[in-house]
Amino acid sequence: MIWTSWWDGYNMRYGMESIFVFGASGHAKVVCDILEKEGKYNIAGFIDLPNRIGESFFGYNVLGEESDLPRLCEEHGTKRGIVALGFNHLRKKVANAALHHVPDFTFINAIHPNASIARGVRFGQGVMVMAGAVINSDCLIGDHTIINTKASVDHECVMEAFSTMSPGSTAGGNVRIGKEVMISIGASILPGLHIGDKTTVGAGAVVTKDLPEDVIALGIPAVVKEKQ
Repeated sequence: MIWTSWWDGYNMRYGMESIFVFGASGHAKVVCDILEKEGKYNIAGFIDLPNRIGESFFGYNVLGEESDLPRLCEEHGTKRGIVALGFNHLRKKVANAALHHVPDFTFINAIHPNASIARGVRFGQGVMVMAGAVINSDCLIGDHTIINTKASVDHECVMEAFSTMSPGSTAGGNVRIGKEVMISIGASILPGLHIGDKTTVGAGAVVTKDLPEDVIALGIPAVVKEKQ
């Protein structure tokens, strides 16, 4: 017997569109909670590793792995979902795998009702915005980015694809964050700066000047310590 939660019954009753969540992890729990609170979609289940197929996780079933996606899309009548993985490189890998198996697959956004989104903000696909996050006016938020709990992105910032603002991190106005960048917990970036692709800013660091690609920056002020 397949058990369903009260939320499954609610969604089925009101005919919401079904979606898949990629990655049955702690981060995925947060994303599922956002999706439930938004009330726009029925979570059909998880796509995860082969050894987890059939497992129940956070009230939903693990339905299959990425190679099962064409069959699962047909069975559930949808080609939509979200990659709920916290690591940038894994999120990119899984999103690309989904498109390899189902080229017209599209990714939804999960934006917590208690996030503050200003006028003029534009989102790509697969974006995750957690509770208490603030995104100010005219920001461009790229595909598969994460703006985590109580993170702040000020006016006219750009976040490129697969980058992450961790909980409590802050970007001042007109900051540009490159692809696959990790801004760690509590880190701050002064206004007008550029963070190069694949760079990591360490927890609690304060960035006072532009950072190049593919480095780790730590401390107050942040100093490049090593290549990744």
